[in-house]
Amino acid sequence: MHTMRSRERSLADEQDRTTGRAHRIVRRLIGFLVLVALIGSCAWFWWLYLQIRQTSLIDQSAPADAIAVFGAAEYYGRPSPVLNARLQHALDLYQRGLAPLIICLGGGVNPQYSEGAVGQDFFLSHGVPDSRIIAETTSSDTEESVDRLAAIARDNHLQTILVVSDGTHMFRIQQLSRAQGLHVLLSPREPGKSVGKLDLAARYAHEMAGYTLWRLHLH
Repeated sequence: MHTMRSRERSLADEQDRTTGRAHRIVRRLIGFLVLVALIGSCAWFWWLYLQIRQTSLIDQSAPADAIAVFGAAEYYGRPSPVLNARLQHALDLYQRGLAPLIICLGGGVNPQYSEGAVGQDFFLSHGVPDSRIIAETTSSDTEESVDRLAAIARDNHLQTILVVSDGTHMFRIQQLSRAQGLHVLLSPREPGKSVGKLDLAARYAHEMAGYTLWRLHLH
């Protein structure tokens, strides 16, 4: 009887040791996978930061079939400082004769106003003929704006589009446009007054998150 009980205890101890080893292996494997995921994420976002930064410094201003201005905030029919700077830059490009048509992109929270309509009013007030302006007023984010831009380009047989937005926005616009088969040239607006570190970091974070979600088909 004593021998049988000793064997049972030995078997139980061996099972405990085996289970313990299995648990340690699983914990180590999980730790390794987490470490790989962290390293991979850091590498991805570092690469993405460099792409956004390098693209933000590119100005490809050249003759095109149209100038497309990506929207930013508007306040009850008035452009925000960021949108105003984009519109002014697009106007300068138009007045330089780089394209005969301006496309204003962007919807709005208030159905009475939209970023595209605010852009249209801006150009009309600066002497651009209505026939030279297309206002897109329904898109709610960058991806939708590019989708609408692609449709406008097809409908109007536009081959090359000169894109205006903020520098940090340009990489995502470029990649979204390529996915739509659009040939775009990049022309970031002047940053104007110096941007604070927190504001700049927030812009990079927004662009990196938006691009990553798009690549993962989660946006």
